[in-house]
Amino acid sequence: MQPARLPSIVILISGRGSNMEAIVRACAAEQWPARVAAVISNRPDAPGLRFAQQQGIATAVVDHRLATSREAFEAELAACIDAFEPSAVALAGFMRVLTPGFVRHYAGRLINIHPSLLPAFPGLGTHRRALDSGVKWHGATVHLVTPDVDHGPIVAQAPVPVHDDDTEAMLTARVLEEEHRIYPAAVRALVERRLQVQGLRVRVLAASPVQAGEVVR
Repeated sequence: MQPARLPSIVILISGRGSNMEAIVRACAAEQWPARVAAVISNRPDAPGLRFAQQQGIATAVVDHRLATSREAFEAELAACIDAFEPSAVALAGFMRVLTPGFVRHYAGRLINIHPSLLPAFPGLGTHRRALDSGVKWHGATVHLVTPDVDHGPIVAQAPVPVHDDDTEAMLTARVLEEEHRIYPAAVRALVERRLQVQGLRVRVLAASPVQAGEVVR
């Protein structure tokens, strides 16, 4: 009898993928009842691909610059993702705005991390905007992806104080540290089906004792 296959996670990156690294390391260190099956990038030069390959994880490139349209790019990307039959698709610095059709295809499985305390500062340049606005608290948000960019149901947040002498680099580093803490935990909760979603509210259920390698159904 063949052993049951672990639920799979596919991670999408565009660059270094430090949050991808955090998920991969947590999955191995904590012996999740799941596996990172693939890392896919829209850029062939993304440094994160090499890290994934060194961990023995399958990698693929779907270069958006070679596609004839956004729809053609997303169709190829979806085919690549679906080959791994993922229980979760995690965006880790994937710098593409996804169409509503693509998002609906992965409804309930698509998760993202954003470097602000949403709904504050959606979009790009969050750390500079936080400093310029004079807020006293900044941070990171993990959310389920919906067609409205950076507005999905919030799974987890981590506040970070803004200091009077902060530079953009200093604030970025402190927020990134929190991203690496909360994102793996949120992805694991998604794979283990511990997220109860009601509208925009998400309840994260406590983990039940699971033996390493046991498949969550």
